[in-house]
Amino acid sequence: MELMFLATFGEVMEYIGYILLAILILLIMITVHEFGHYIAGKIFGFGIEEFSIGFGPKLFSRKKKDGEIFSVRFFPLGGFCSFKGEDEDLTDESAFNNKKPWKRIIVLISGALMNYVLSVIVIIIMFGAYGQTAFMVGKISPSDAYANHTLIERDVILEVEGKSIYLTTDIMSAINGKKEGEKVSVLVVRNGQRILENVTLRTDATIKNVEDVKVLYDAFGIVYSIDSGGAISGVELYSTNVRLGFFETIGKSFEYSFRLAGTVFTVLGQLLTGKLGIGAMGGTVTTITMTADAIAIGGFRYFLQMASFIGVNLAVFNLLPFPALDGARVVFCIIESIRKKPVSRRVEGIVHTVGFVLLILFAVFVDLQQCF
Repeated sequence: MELMFLATFGEVMEYIGYILLAILILLIMITVHEFGHYIAGKIFGFGIEEFSIGFGPKLFSRKKKDGEIFSVRFFPLGGFCSFKGEDEDLTDESAFNNKKPWKRIIVLISGALMNYVLSVIVIIIMFGAYGQTAFMVGKISPSDAYANHTLIERDVILEVEGKSIYLTTDIMSAINGKKEGEKVSVLVVRNGQRILENVTLRTDATIKNVEDVKVLYDAFGIVYSIDSGGAISGVELYSTNVRLGFFETIGKSFEYSFRLAGTVFTVLGQLLTGKLGIGAMGGTVTTITMTADAIAIGGFRYFLQMASFIGVNLAVFNLLPFPALDGARVVFCIIESIRKKPVSRRVEGIVHTVGFVLLILFAVFVDLQQCF
């Protein structure tokens, strides 16, 4: 009994460690994002009031001679770079709204740019240390009809229809719309050699959204079983890695980052069109738990993988033209450039405040939905 308790306590403490690592990823990415705004602001002479790591009550604060405040706050899941006169009209020439629109746009997009740059660096480290992310076939459903044109166990899928594969969504995109009996070119690593197979699809590949992964499995004849309760009990397509040369690592890293960004846009598009349910979304809590679970399974490699994924997500999401996000502020700057005068600061402030509240409520809602 005592040994069982100790083992359980140890497992709990270990999982808490994974949670802390997940929080660390978020904190680093958010801090880097705000640092991007800060650096661009300093370059163009913007007045900066405070740079904060975290939000809530201050744990540490230091004021520089030029009046800038650096602070560390209690809650680590946030941060901000506060510019002078960001939501009001001031006479100070260093005030945010007194700077030319194009300078403001550069400052606004610099946060997302820093997230993206850091993500690419993380991907380069991950691919350099572990190799390119790929998928290995664990088990194929037997079928004499497809014996000569099929994948076999332990095949590592590198390309489908000439498209490099990093995510299952890449395979789904490559075969989407193809019919049963059609042949699909698949580049695999088999017994240490690269082989181009013409795989005959066993079923139609009509894929409606990113959750239709079973369609992919059925088309290739890969085992994908679901128990009576609806839970996945056996999936025979495993994430693995393939070693690359130095220059190929660099090139594949950028390509992988583009694929991650494309997946974000795909999911958002399917949510807006109703092809994907709101249950596929998650807020901050869901992101942390999923990241912790991934790190628990895959160790440091998955730590790097989740860091790159979160970084690209933050970059793309913050550039969306939704109120309170950097993308919406960029839109207001563009409108000002066209009109030759700004939109009422009061109106813009209200728009961003409402947007911020809606984002918080949405994040809480999707987290609660994941729980219940």
